[in-house]
Parts: sequence; C-alpha cells; structure tokens
Amino acid sequence: MRGLVPRLPRQTWLILSGDAVSALGTGMTLPFFLVYLHRMRDIDLALAGPIFSMIAVAGLIGNPLGGLLSDRFGARQTSVAGLVTVAAGTTGLAVIQSAWQGFLAAGVYGLGIAITAPAFQVLLGGSVPAELRAQAFAVRQATVNVGHSAGGLVAAFVVSFSSLRSFVILYLLDAVTFLIFAMLIARFTHNPPQIQKTPITSVAGGYREVVSNRMLRRVWVLVVAVVVCGFAAYYTAYPIYATEVGGLDAGGLRFTFIVQTCMIVVAQLIVLRLMTGRRRTRGFALCAVLMAAAWATVLVTPLLGDGGIALTGFTIALTLFAIGDAFLAPTIPPIINDLADDSNRGRYNGAYTLAWTSGYVIGPGLAGMALGAGYGSVLFMVLVGVLVLVAGQAIRLERFLPPSVNGVSAETTPTEAIKVAQGGGSHDG
Repeated sequence: MRGLVPRLPRQTWLILSGDAVSALGTGMTLPFFLVYLHRMRDIDLALAGPIFSMIAVAGLIGNPLGGLLSDRFGARQTSVAGLVTVAAGTTGLAVIQSAWQGFLAAGVYGLGIAITAPAFQVLLGGSVPAELRAQAFAVRQATVNVGHSAGGLVAAFVVSFSSLRSFVILYLLDAVTFLIFAMLIARFTHNPPQIQKTPITSVAGGYREVVSNRMLRRVWVLVVAVVVCGFAAYYTAYPIYATEVGGLDAGGLRFTFIVQTCMIVVAQLIVLRLMTGRRRTRGFALCAVLMAAAWATVLVTPLLGDGGIALTGFTIALTLFAIGDAFLAPTIPPIINDLADDSNRGRYNGAYTLAWTSGYVIGPGLAGMALGAGYGSVLFMVLVGVLVLVAGQAIRLERFLPPSVNGVSAETTPTEAIKVAQGGGSHDG
C-alpha cells in the first residue's frame, strides 16, 4: 500500500486533509437532504426536490465566478471565501422553517461550493510540480470518497427520524468541517505563483480568452457527456432502474453502493500507478468504455433473473463503474491545468467545474423524464451509445493535444504547448 501512495509535498497533504474533513461533513448531510426537508421540516416533496436542485443551479453562476476571482485575487483567498459561504449556507439549512428559507440556504450553500471548486483545483494543482498533478488529483478522489463514506457511517449512528435535533447537529457539524478547512487554507497554504493579475471586467469578458480555446471546448463537451451519462445516471437512473425493473431490494441496493465506494478507493491508487507515463486521453477513453460496460450490465441483468443473480449482476455493474471513475481524476484535471498558464488557470478550472455542474443540471431531468415515461431500458441503451462515442472522441483528441499535455513526454516545448493550448499552431484542428 505504501508503494501505491505517491510522494506529495507537505502542503499538498495538508490541502487534501482539509478537503477530506469537509467531505466527511458532506457525507453526513447530503444523503439525508430530502428526508430532512420533507420529514423534519414538513416541506412538500414537490418543493423539496427543487430546493435540492438549487444547489446545482447556483453552480452555474458560482463556477465561472470562482475561476475569475481565483485569477484576480488568488486561489487561496477565493477558496477561503467560498468555504465560509458554504458554512453559512449549511448553518442556514440547520435552522430553516419554510420552503423559501430552504431555497435561500440551498442557494448560498451551492454558490459557496461552486466558488470553492475551481479555486481548490488551482490551489491543489499549484501545490505540486506539473509532473505530479495527476497523482495529486487521483489521491484527492480517493480521500474524498473515504470522507463521504465515513460521513455516511457517522450519520447512520447519529440520525434519528424521530429527532429533529439529531439533524440540526449534523448540519452544524458539517458547517464546522468547512470552517476547519477554511482555517487550514488561510493559515498554512499560499497561492500558486501568478504571472500577472487579471483585471475584472465581466464574467463574459474575463472568459473570452478561455472560450476561444478550441481544445478546451472539445474537452468540455466530453466531460459534460460523461457527467450526464455516467455520474448523474449513477445517482438518479440506476437506483430506480435497479429496484423497480431489476427487483433489487433496499438492502441489495445499499450493498452495491458499498462495493462501489470501496472499489474506487482501492482502484484509484492502482489506476494512478497504471496511468503513469501513459496517454491521459487513453485513460479518459477507458473511463467512458468502463462506464458504458457498467450500464450495459445493468441493462442485461434484469433479463437473467432476480434474487442472487440480480444482486451479482448489479454489483458487477457498479464495480465496472467504480474502476471507470478511477480513470477520470488522473486524466482530465491534469489536462485542464496543463492547457492553462498561471494567469488564467482559475478560469480554465472554472470552465471545467462548470461542465460538471451543467451535467448535473441536465442529467437528472433527462433521466427523470425517460424513467417516468417507462423508457428505462431505452435510456440505458442511449447512455451506453453516448459513452462509446465519447471514448472514440477521447482517442481522437490525441491528434491535437501536445504530448506534454497528454502526459507522455516532453516532445513539445513549453512555448509550443502554450501556443497550441491557446488555439494556435499546427496542432489546431
């Protein structure tokens, strides 16, 4: 195990530790969000669902804003401001009394999360040399999953559906975890070096340079597709299809989630070792292929039988999904950060996190409409097809990415790499 864990700078481990603590808090509260609103605060489900969606909607503003502020004021200051905002939103959720207060608190919470995300990406990516970025992002994926899982276990012992106080305690503890993370960043980290300060004009003007990068646009579209067809489907379509069509009971569904969580923690470090010195685009393609294989398995499992056969099939599906998930962290975030330079890294990461937010806004709506109309099997066939197309396009990116950005060599000089990343040069398609 010691050989699988990469050697990272002390500051990087400090950042990762704070992130794991905040993930612990999120793992305690987010799985119980709708239950808390409906059963503890007597908010109708017709309103509780949109309140939950408000977190993602706020990200449509917060992600580009966080990236812009990171370039202007620094990733450390922006991260601290975002984390304090998250803590304020979480505290608000602990004391809400009505639906409108829920919308307001969820909006503040989502805005803080969205502002923090790109700033944190810059802070983490800048805490290590460029050749260690893949390792840092991969370890972060593993620590966050551990934090979420541990938070769920803590919540299972603390929460009581007959006690409002138990939920209030959880949300206040969650707020404390974000404040702890903010304190660690404020006191013990420093901003990555910046070549220049970027004047604030407007979000659109500040992002004109980023949007003009054709390579970033290609990657952005592929990331949105993976989030819609992979991660959003995992949280929305899979549980409904596995239980209603596949006949899986609540215990079986919970078992598949546990296997998935354990598998990704282990697979993340192994995949990181396998990806060292290999093309990041191939890893991204493999991520899409494995997710497609997972949904194909989900699609076939109900045809094979129920009971133990169904449990085995769905467990295999989520195992494949977990391994595919493990290939994402050491591939796309390093590509995004290597395409950028120090003066625009915040906006590049803002665009990347916006792709995730957009996927989570689009994906659940599409899944809900398809499942509600009785087209669950068609939905999973479409998911498989789109993910296979994503894999093909990921391989095609190799024609345009400089080898140094793709993680395989230093054949392209830094000047050439920046030129290509900005949309010029012979690599532009």
